[in-house]
Amino acid sequence: MPELPEVEVLRRDLEKEVVGKKIKSVEVTGTRSVRRHKNKKEFIALLEGHKIVAVQRRGKYLVVRLDGPEALIVHLGMSGQLLRAKSAREKAPKHTHVTIHFTQGGLLRFVDPRTFGEMFATKYDELEEQVDELAHLGLDPLETAMSWDLFGRMLADKHARLKSLLMDQKFIAGIGNVYSDEILFQAGLKWDRMSDALSQQEIRRLYRAIFETLQDAVKYRGSSLADEQYVDLFGRPGEYQHRHQVYDREGQACPRCRRIVHRARFANRSTFFCEACQV
Repeated sequence: MPELPEVEVLRRDLEKEVVGKKIKSVEVTGTRSVRRHKNKKEFIALLEGHKIVAVQRRGKYLVVRLDGPEALIVHLGMSGQLLRAKSAREKAPKHTHVTIHFTQGGLLRFVDPRTFGEMFATKYDELEEQVDELAHLGLDPLETAMSWDLFGRMLADKHARLKSLLMDQKFIAGIGNVYSDEILFQAGLKWDRMSDALSQQEIRRLYRAIFETLQDAVKYRGSSLADEQYVDLFGRPGEYQHRHQVYDREGQACPRCRRIVHRARFANRSTFFCEACQV
């Protein structure tokens, strides 16, 4: 599933490519992708004729603001992609479920093989009422300025394993399985440490690792894993996977101490870590 860095890369690309463009027409061929609406005609009617004025991100959700009261909400789910095309003559990828045409030319396609993602339009002012997850999002590590001591108090208020807390969207928005492993390696902390049992030095290392890891991942345009289901707006894979320190590197040498990277099962997910470097 795309995490915060991948969604932020898409947001920045969309901001450059589609803000200011007017939606000429919308095609829906996969109704599951617009399942929050009673039918596809309702979804189409809320978009056609409107201009895109801004693109925001809330955790792993994209919020495309229109010139009316509505906003287009996009969640990529497990395998969703947003792809820009110059014209309809460019062959649509398989599993293209929604296509947005612009009056100035060009189009935007929503592709989703597994159909866990979705698009829907709703009033911007009612967004949190429509999407319960957005009403309870935690801090955004790319947008929220905070001191490390406040972060430390937030950790101390919880009694949870570090990995599960990092992936708790009500605590920090946007971090999933990949970046939680990378952050914890960078901080030198094991995934099963308790959040309220960290030293001041460990809190500072974790604080710094969260912001630096996510910023670097955005800089290198996200991580495309073996399935390459994540690509950017132009269909290009990210590059940050080449900089992963532990994720999906079981049996390989730790880049810090050269011992073997291990894998454990946690909450039905694989967790990658170095037993020597992470304590």
